[in-house]
Amino acid sequence: MTATIPLVDYLVLGDQPHLEAHECEACGARFFDRRNACAHCSGTTFRPAAIPTEGEVRAFTIVAFAAPGIDVPYVAAVVDCAGTSVRANLINVAPDPEHVHLGMKVRLATYPVGADSDGTEAIGFGFEPIS
Repeated sequence: MTATIPLVDYLVLGDQPHLEAHECEACGARFFDRRNACAHCSGTTFRPAAIPTEGEVRAFTIVAFAAPGIDVPYVAAVVDCAGTSVRANLINVAPDPEHVHLGMKVRLATYPVGADSDGTEAIGFGFEPIS
């Protein structure tokens, strides 16, 4: 069996992959990066919060130009997952306005992004349309 690791520390792998945010215990604001204090209320205690795996596209752009080695076009989006905004790429969908739209229902999907010399595979995430 190949060992896998998440590309980002807030992606939880396993039987039911999901994202996990840091939630301020005082006000409920959620952040994907580590915080010393809440940007909303200045609270200093956080708890893990599982983010729903389904959401709705709130904003998107079709990226046509990127750094060398990055395949274009691709869709960068903001997905609302029950009140938590997640920035991610849309995957498994044609990157054009005929296939991507505001309000589109999507779900979390994981995919391999590469492996190191020991064979450990890094797993990334994006959101794909719900059929």
